Amino acid sequence: MKRTIYQGLELRSLVEARARRLGFDALRVTRPEAVPSLPNRLSAWLAAGAQGEMAWMGERADQRADPKTLWPEVRSVIMLGMNYGPEANPLALLAERRRGVIAAYAQRRDYHEVIKGKLKELGGYLSAKGDVRVKVFVDTAPVMEKPLAEAAGLGWQGKHTVLISRTLGNWLLLGAIYTSADLQPDRPEADHCGSCRRCLDICPTDAFPAPYQLDARRCISYLTIEHAGPIPPEFREPMGNRIFGCDDCLAVCPWNKFAETAREARLAARADLAAPPLADLARLDDEGFRARFAGTPVKRTGRDRFVRNVMIAIGNSADPGLAPEAERGLGDASPTVRAMAVWACGRLSGPAACRDLFKRYGLGETEAQVLAEWDAVLGAGRTGRAETGRP
Repeated sequence: MKRTIYQGLELRSLVEARARRLGFDALRVTRPEAVPSLPNRLSAWLAAGAQGEMAWMGERADQRADPKTLWPEVRSVIMLGMNYGPEANPLALLAERRRGVIAAYAQRRDYHEVIKGKLKELGGYLSAKGDVRVKVFVDTAPVMEKPLAEAAGLGWQGKHTVLISRTLGNWLLLGAIYTSADLQPDRPEADHCGSCRRCLDICPTDAFPAPYQLDARRCISYLTIEHAGPIPPEFREPMGNRIFGCDDCLAVCPWNKFAETAREARLAARADLAAPPLADLARLDDEGFRARFAGTPVKRTGRDRFVRNVMIAIGNSADPGLAPEAERGLGDASPTVRAMAVWACGRLSGPAACRDLFKRYGLGETEAQVLAEWDAVLGAGRTGRAETGRP
């Protein structure tokens, strides 16, 4: 029996119906050449160094800026969105200083795994029904998802550079299907931010040099996840108790009045990750960290970087009861954790107590980043580096 091959609107209708059954909340189509300004926009952003340590943003930049360079066969780009609206207001957790705040998307199963599987199923369905080729992507390849989603009409990039949907708000996870199928493209979405500046004004670290521009080097999400080594001093206090990511600019968007909590069961938030006690997190070794955050985006950042963030949150807690946890960090195997533990001890215990702590933990220290923190707490030269010849 001859197989029916679908094209055009019939093919798209079938794909849209299957996407809804798979749990996607939105689907739109654009052309690979729909954003001709992408190469210049990306080049200027990279030239300014706004990507920080994310060297991968500059790698394969030609493919990132032009879908046809990544895959010459692509004729249509299908952009899909899946809602992950949080169950509670993320900003309310910032007042619970003894607890850590994890970004809403990371309180649940890693979206890469969830969405990638669904994209593969949808892509396979499209390929079979239309006798076409497909490639699927979810934040793991040189694909500019947000500009393409805007061109497809899925939403628009707000002043905080995140995609906003008029019907779903800005709590959206994006996926892309590149296909050789010739599908009718949708119209781009217009900008509906108007004069609103809520997302810009709430940023704790002034990471937006101008509307629609993000300097990742100042962004708490970047600092807590991508940045290696100690957090620069100017950003530590503004981090508050945020230990993985930051939702501030997302949470204040007025378009979230249309957002809903995640429908996909595998994207349900874990109750134990909503606001875990800092004291518990400070004691995690590598095995404990992996077990606690298995299957979540948090695991990918690694234990040392995560506990570094916890130490900063402890230092910001203004709670002397957490001082023993900061002191515990002074003996950590990771120099980055030790460095931020010194800072936390200085905040909670003060220079006088830190002089005694230095005698117990700092005299044998050889790492420059840790010694620099001791100098900052005790005063330059107080650690005796000049006299002992330590670096």
